[in-house]
Amino acid sequence: MAEKIKFQLEYEIKSSPKILFSFLHEPNALAQWFADDVTYKDGIYEFSWDDEQHAAKLISLKENKLVRYKWLDDEPYHFEMEIVQDELTNDVALAITDFAREENIADRKLIWNNQIEYLQSVIGA
Repeated sequence: MAEKIKFQLEYEIKSSPKILFSFLHEPNALAQWFADDVTYKDGIYEFSWDDEQHAAKLISLKENKLVRYKWLDDEPYHFEMEIVQDELTNDVALAITDFAREENIADRKLIWNNQIEYLQSVIGA
């Protein structure tokens, strides 16, 4: 099986870090933009898209700054969402780190672009 390649994306988000952060780790908020449904039990997030479920564990959380989820069915890969705020302008960006096989990177980036559009519409950005 081919190794996955790390890729990073960054999106400007017109939101405060505190509001944006809640959409990155709270199950109900994640279900509004990231997945069709999100449940949380015993430290495990269950993400549902169409008829597929994928479980992930939150392995890193820095308040109003960063979340990192480790896929339980896709060891050793994870995805990370980091809030980056410019010190001079206070502009807020969401930096995404994810992994995909080389032939799937373009599709995965398109999926992230669509998901972030949903996120911005939910936040009202």
